[in-house]
Amino acid sequence: MLRGRIRKLCLENNKNVLVENSGDSENAVRFAVTSGGDISLINSYLEKILPDVKIEKIKSNVKNPVLSKMKVNLEERYFL
Repeated sequence: MLRGRIRKLCLENNKNVLVENSGDSENAVRFAVTSGGDISLINSYLEKILPDVKIEKIKSNVKNPVLSKMKVNLEERYFL
C-alpha cells in the first residue's frame, strides 16, 4: 500500500517516480527519481506518516533501474 501512496503523492504533485517493493529486504519499498530530481516532498511525506521510517540513498545515476533487486542493475551480469 505504501507504493500506491507514494505514486499518488507524486501524481498529485506532477512528479515522476518509480516505486517498487523490495524483493531482497523485508518491509521495504524503493523509489527512484530522475537524475537531479528533488525527493524532499517524498521524504517529508514518509516522515509524516511513518515516524520511524528510514530513508537512505543507495545508488545514483542508474540507467533503466530495477529496484526490487539491486543486483539486477549490474550490467556485467548480462550479454547480448
